[in-house]
Amino acid sequence: MIALGSSMERPAASHGGTARASLGVRALAGRLLGWSLLGAFAVAMLYPVLWMVLSGFKDNQEIFNQPWAPPGELRWENYARAWDLGVVRYFGNSVIVTGASIVATTLISAWAAYGLCRLRLPFGNAVALLVLGGLLLSPTVALIPLFRLLTSIGLFDTHWALIVLYTAFRIPFTIFLIRAYMIELPRAVDEAATIDGATRTQIFWRVILPMCRPILVSAALLQALFAWNEFAFALVFISDESLKTLPVGLVAMQSRLLTDWPVVLAGLTMAALPTILLFLVGQRQFLRGLTEGVGK
Repeated sequence: MIALGSSMERPAASHGGTARASLGVRALAGRLLGWSLLGAFAVAMLYPVLWMVLSGFKDNQEIFNQPWAPPGELRWENYARAWDLGVVRYFGNSVIVTGASIVATTLISAWAAYGLCRLRLPFGNAVALLVLGGLLLSPTVALIPLFRLLTSIGLFDTHWALIVLYTAFRIPFTIFLIRAYMIELPRAVDEAATIDGATRTQIFWRVILPMCRPILVSAALLQALFAWNEFAFALVFISDESLKTLPVGLVAMQSRLLTDWPVVLAGLTMAALPTILLFLVGQRQFLRGLTEGVGK
Protein backbone atom coordinates (compact mmCIF):
# COMPACT_ATOMS: atom_id res chain seq x y z
CA MET A 1 0.00 0.00 0.00
CA ILE A 2 2.84 2.31 0.86
CA ALA A 3 4.59 1.59 -2.42
CA LEU A 4 1.33 2.04 -4.37
CA GLY A 5 0.63 5.40 -2.61
CA SER A 6 4.14 6.58 -3.36
CA SER A 7 3.78 5.68 -7.03
CA MET A 8 0.49 7.64 -7.23
CA GLU A 9 1.97 10.72 -5.52
CA ARG A 10 4.97 10.98 -7.83
CA PRO A 11 2.98 11.80 -11.04
CA ALA A 12 0.90 14.36 -9.10
CA ALA A 13 4.03 15.99 -7.69
CA SER A 14 5.64 15.90 -11.12
CA HIS A 15 2.52 17.50 -12.67
CA GLY A 16 2.52 20.22 -9.97
CA GLY A 17 6.17 20.94 -10.60
CA THR A 18 5.58 21.23 -14.34
CA ALA A 19 2.68 23.63 -13.78
CA ARG A 20 4.78 25.80 -11.46
CA ALA A 21 7.61 25.82 -13.99
CA SER A 22 5.17 26.84 -16.73
CA LEU A 23 3.82 29.68 -14.57
CA GLY A 24 7.37 30.76 -13.80
CA VAL A 25 8.25 30.87 -17.51
CA ARG A 26 5.10 32.89 -18.26
CA ALA A 27 5.85 35.32 -15.43
CA LEU A 28 9.42 35.74 -16.66
CA ALA A 29 8.22 36.28 -20.23
CA GLY A 30 5.71 38.88 -18.98
CA ARG A 31 8.43 40.70 -17.06
CA LEU A 32 10.79 40.66 -20.06
CA LEU A 33 8.00 42.04 -22.26
CA GLY A 34 7.21 44.76 -19.71
CA TRP A 35 10.87 45.71 -19.32
CA SER A 36 11.27 45.79 -23.12
CA LEU A 37 8.27 48.10 -23.53
CA LEU A 38 9.44 50.37 -20.70
CA GLY A 39 12.95 50.42 -22.16
CA ALA A 40 11.64 51.34 -25.62
CA PHE A 41 9.46 54.06 -24.10
CA ALA A 42 12.40 55.44 -22.10
CA VAL A 43 14.60 55.52 -25.22
CA ALA A 44 11.85 57.26 -27.22
CA MET A 45 11.53 59.92 -24.49
CA LEU A 46 15.21 60.42 -23.65
CA TYR A 47 16.87 60.17 -27.05
CA PRO A 48 15.47 63.47 -28.47
CA VAL A 49 16.77 65.27 -25.37
CA LEU A 50 20.16 63.57 -25.66
CA TRP A 51 20.31 64.38 -29.39
CA MET A 52 19.56 68.05 -28.65
CA VAL A 53 22.26 68.23 -25.96
CA LEU A 54 24.92 66.55 -28.14
CA SER A 55 24.00 68.59 -31.23
CA GLY A 56 24.72 71.71 -29.22
CA PHE A 57 28.40 70.64 -29.21
CA LYS A 58 28.62 70.10 -33.00
CA ASP A 59 29.09 72.40 -35.95
CA ASN A 60 26.69 72.72 -38.88
CA GLN A 61 28.49 70.15 -41.02
CA GLU A 62 28.34 67.50 -38.30
CA ILE A 63 24.64 68.15 -37.68
CA PHE A 64 23.70 67.65 -41.33
CA ASN A 65 26.28 65.04 -42.38
CA GLN A 66 26.39 62.96 -39.18
CA PRO A 67 23.12 63.70 -37.36
CA TRP A 68 23.11 60.47 -35.28
CA ALA A 69 26.83 60.36 -34.43
CA PRO A 70 28.29 61.89 -31.25
CA PRO A 71 30.20 65.16 -31.69
CA GLY A 72 33.83 64.95 -32.78
CA GLU A 73 34.76 67.43 -30.06
CA LEU A 74 32.89 69.29 -27.33
CA ARG A 75 32.43 72.86 -28.62
CA TRP A 76 31.51 74.66 -25.40
CA GLU A 77 31.72 77.94 -27.30
CA ASN A 78 28.27 77.20 -28.78
CA TYR A 79 26.72 77.30 -25.29
CA ALA A 80 28.77 80.37 -24.34
CA ARG A 81 27.66 82.20 -27.49
CA ALA A 82 23.98 81.31 -26.92
CA TRP A 83 24.29 82.59 -23.35
CA ASP A 84 25.86 85.87 -24.52
CA LEU A 85 23.28 86.37 -27.30
CA GLY A 86 20.47 86.80 -24.80
CA VAL A 87 19.64 83.47 -23.21
CA VAL A 88 20.75 84.80 -19.82
CA ARG A 89 18.27 87.71 -20.11
CA TYR A 90 15.43 85.49 -21.36
CA PHE A 91 16.29 83.00 -18.65
CA GLY A 92 16.00 85.65 -15.93
CA ASN A 93 12.65 86.88 -17.23
CA SER A 94 11.27 83.33 -17.31
CA VAL A 95 12.48 82.72 -13.76
CA ILE A 96 10.71 85.88 -12.51
CA VAL A 97 7.43 85.17 -14.29
CA THR A 98 7.38 81.44 -13.53
CA GLY A 99 8.38 81.83 -9.88
CA ALA A 100 5.81 84.54 -9.15
CA SER A 101 3.00 82.65 -10.90
CA ILE A 102 3.86 79.44 -9.01
CA VAL A 103 3.61 81.17 -5.63
CA ALA A 104 0.42 83.07 -6.52
CA THR A 105 -1.36 80.14 -8.17
CA THR A 106 -0.52 77.62 -5.45
CA LEU A 107 -1.44 79.84 -2.50
CA ILE A 108 -4.65 81.27 -3.99
CA SER A 109 -5.80 77.84 -5.16
CA ALA A 110 -5.01 76.18 -1.81
CA TRP A 111 -6.91 78.90 0.07
CA ALA A 112 -9.89 78.63 -2.30
CA ALA A 113 -9.90 74.83 -2.15
CA TYR A 114 -9.84 74.99 1.64
CA GLY A 115 -12.87 77.28 1.67
CA LEU A 116 -14.79 75.15 -0.83
CA CYS A 117 -14.29 71.85 0.98
CA ARG A 118 -14.11 72.93 4.64
CA LEU A 119 -16.47 75.88 5.06
CA ARG A 120 -20.23 75.44 4.86
CA LEU A 121 -20.73 78.08 2.17
CA PRO A 122 -24.16 78.74 0.67
CA PHE A 123 -24.23 77.37 -2.88
CA GLY A 124 -20.76 75.90 -2.29
CA ASN A 125 -21.19 73.21 -4.96
CA ALA A 126 -22.46 75.76 -7.47
CA VAL A 127 -19.42 77.95 -6.78
CA ALA A 128 -17.13 74.94 -7.27
CA LEU A 129 -18.77 74.15 -10.62
CA LEU A 130 -18.47 77.80 -11.65
CA VAL A 131 -14.75 77.77 -10.86
CA LEU A 132 -14.26 74.53 -12.77
CA GLY A 133 -16.05 76.14 -15.71
CA GLY A 134 -12.94 78.26 -16.14
CA LEU A 135 -11.23 75.18 -17.59
CA LEU A 136 -13.44 75.52 -20.66
CA LEU A 137 -12.11 78.98 -21.57
CA SER A 138 -9.41 78.79 -24.23
CA PRO A 139 -6.60 81.35 -23.71
CA THR A 140 -6.29 82.07 -27.42
CA VAL A 141 -9.96 83.06 -27.66
CA ALA A 142 -9.44 85.76 -25.01
CA LEU A 143 -6.36 87.36 -26.56
CA ILE A 144 -8.09 90.48 -27.95
CA PRO A 145 -10.15 91.31 -24.81
CA LEU A 146 -7.09 90.70 -22.64
CA PHE A 147 -4.96 92.94 -24.86
CA ARG A 148 -7.45 95.81 -24.40
CA LEU A 149 -7.75 95.16 -20.66
CA LEU A 150 -4.00 95.04 -20.01
CA THR A 151 -3.45 98.17 -22.10
CA SER A 152 -6.14 100.10 -20.25
CA ILE A 153 -4.79 99.27 -16.79
CA GLY A 154 -1.14 99.81 -17.76
CA LEU A 155 0.11 96.23 -17.44
CA PHE A 156 0.87 95.68 -21.12
CA ASP A 157 4.54 94.98 -21.81
CA THR A 158 5.37 94.25 -18.17
CA HIS A 159 6.16 91.13 -16.21
CA TRP A 160 2.90 91.59 -14.33
CA ALA A 161 0.89 90.97 -17.50
CA LEU A 162 2.22 87.41 -17.77
CA ILE A 163 2.17 86.77 -14.01
CA VAL A 164 -1.50 87.76 -13.71
CA LEU A 165 -2.59 85.79 -16.79
CA TYR A 166 -0.60 82.67 -15.95
CA THR A 167 -2.10 82.73 -12.45
CA ALA A 168 -5.68 83.43 -13.53
CA PHE A 169 -5.82 80.77 -16.24
CA ARG A 170 -4.31 78.04 -14.05
CA ILE A 171 -6.31 78.66 -10.88
CA PRO A 172 -9.38 76.55 -11.88
CA PHE A 173 -7.31 73.45 -12.64
CA THR A 174 -5.14 73.90 -9.55
CA ILE A 175 -8.19 74.33 -7.30
CA PHE A 176 -9.64 71.15 -8.74
CA LEU A 177 -6.36 69.31 -8.12
CA ILE A 178 -5.88 70.49 -4.51
CA ARG A 179 -9.55 70.17 -3.58
CA ALA A 180 -9.60 66.51 -4.67
CA TYR A 181 -6.75 65.87 -2.21
CA MET A 182 -7.92 68.14 0.60
CA ILE A 183 -11.56 67.05 0.67
CA GLU A 184 -10.70 63.66 2.23
CA LEU A 185 -8.45 64.97 5.00
CA PRO A 186 -10.00 64.08 8.38
CA ARG A 187 -12.15 66.87 9.81
CA ALA A 188 -11.15 65.70 13.29
CA VAL A 189 -7.86 67.55 12.74
CA ASP A 190 -9.74 70.83 12.27
CA GLU A 191 -11.92 70.15 15.31
CA ALA A 192 -8.90 69.33 17.49
CA ALA A 193 -7.15 72.53 16.40
CA THR A 194 -10.33 74.54 17.06
CA ILE A 195 -10.55 73.11 20.59
CA ASP A 196 -6.94 74.19 21.11
CA GLY A 197 -7.97 77.74 20.23
CA ALA A 198 -6.70 78.00 16.63
CA THR A 199 -8.51 80.24 14.17
CA ARG A 200 -9.46 79.26 10.64
CA THR A 201 -6.40 81.06 9.27
CA GLN A 202 -4.07 79.34 11.74
CA ILE A 203 -5.59 75.94 10.93
CA PHE A 204 -5.02 76.57 7.22
CA TRP A 205 -1.39 77.66 7.53
CA ARG A 206 -0.22 75.41 10.38
CA VAL A 207 -2.31 72.25 9.90
CA ILE A 208 -3.81 71.91 6.43
CA LEU A 209 -0.95 73.20 4.27
CA PRO A 210 1.69 70.89 5.84
CA MET A 211 -0.65 67.92 5.35
CA CYS A 212 -1.13 68.90 1.67
CA ARG A 213 2.58 69.15 0.86
CA PRO A 214 2.61 66.37 -1.80
CA ILE A 215 -0.26 67.85 -3.82
CA LEU A 216 1.15 71.38 -3.43
CA VAL A 217 4.44 70.17 -4.92
CA SER A 218 2.54 68.52 -7.77
CA ALA A 219 0.57 71.72 -8.42
CA ALA A 220 3.74 73.82 -8.33
CA LEU A 221 5.55 71.55 -10.81
CA LEU A 222 2.61 71.55 -13.24
CA GLN A 223 2.40 75.35 -13.00
CA ALA A 224 6.16 75.61 -13.60
CA LEU A 225 5.89 73.44 -16.70
CA PHE A 226 3.04 75.58 -18.06
CA ALA A 227 4.54 79.00 -17.31
CA TRP A 228 8.07 78.10 -18.43
CA ASN A 229 6.92 76.90 -21.87
CA GLU A 230 3.97 79.25 -22.52
CA PHE A 231 4.29 81.03 -25.86
CA ALA A 232 1.08 82.77 -27.00
CA PHE A 233 0.67 85.22 -24.10
CA ALA A 234 4.40 85.97 -24.01
CA LEU A 235 4.39 86.70 -27.75
CA VAL A 236 1.32 88.98 -27.75
CA PHE A 237 1.67 90.86 -24.46
CA ILE A 238 5.45 91.44 -24.39
CA SER A 239 7.09 93.52 -27.12
CA ASP A 240 10.11 94.89 -25.22
CA GLU A 241 13.17 92.80 -26.11
CA SER A 242 14.52 93.07 -22.56
CA LEU A 243 11.33 91.54 -21.08
CA LYS A 244 10.90 88.54 -23.39
CA THR A 245 10.79 85.08 -21.88
CA LEU A 246 12.69 82.02 -23.12
CA PRO A 247 10.19 80.57 -25.66
CA VAL A 248 9.72 83.89 -27.48
CA GLY A 249 13.35 84.93 -27.03
CA LEU A 250 14.66 81.71 -28.54
CA VAL A 251 12.47 82.19 -31.61
CA ALA A 252 13.84 85.72 -32.00
CA MET A 253 17.39 84.43 -31.50
CA GLN A 254 16.88 81.71 -34.14
CA SER A 255 15.68 84.29 -36.67
CA ARG A 256 18.82 86.36 -36.01
CA LEU A 257 21.18 83.40 -36.30
CA LEU A 258 19.46 82.07 -39.46
CA THR A 259 21.40 78.81 -40.03
CA ASP A 260 23.63 78.64 -36.96
CA TRP A 261 21.84 75.56 -35.64
CA PRO A 262 24.39 74.46 -32.99
CA VAL A 263 23.95 77.75 -31.10
CA VAL A 264 20.16 77.50 -31.37
CA LEU A 265 20.23 73.91 -30.06
CA ALA A 266 22.54 74.96 -27.24
CA GLY A 267 19.99 77.65 -26.29
CA LEU A 268 17.16 75.10 -26.39
CA THR A 269 19.15 72.79 -24.14
CA MET A 270 19.65 75.53 -21.55
CA ALA A 271 15.93 76.37 -21.74
CA ALA A 272 14.88 72.76 -21.13
CA LEU A 273 17.37 72.07 -18.34
CA PRO A 274 15.50 73.81 -15.43
CA THR A 275 12.24 71.90 -15.94
CA ILE A 276 14.10 68.59 -16.19
CA LEU A 277 15.95 69.33 -12.94
CA LEU A 278 12.72 70.39 -11.21
CA PHE A 279 11.01 67.11 -12.06
CA LEU A 280 14.06 65.08 -11.05
CA VAL A 281 14.20 66.82 -7.67
CA GLY A 282 10.45 66.75 -6.96
CA GLN A 283 9.46 63.52 -8.71
CA ARG A 284 8.72 61.61 -5.49
CA GLN A 285 6.43 64.29 -4.05
CA PHE A 286 4.91 64.86 -7.52
CA LEU A 287 3.92 61.21 -8.00
CA ARG A 288 2.77 60.87 -4.40
CA GLY A 289 0.52 63.91 -4.68
CA LEU A 290 -1.06 62.80 -7.95
CA THR A 291 -1.57 59.16 -6.97
CA GLU A 292 -3.02 59.99 -3.56
CA GLY A 293 -5.25 62.64 -5.10
CA VAL A 294 -6.53 60.22 -7.74
CA GLY A 295 -6.98 57.49 -5.13
CA LYS A 296 -9.12 59.78 -3.05
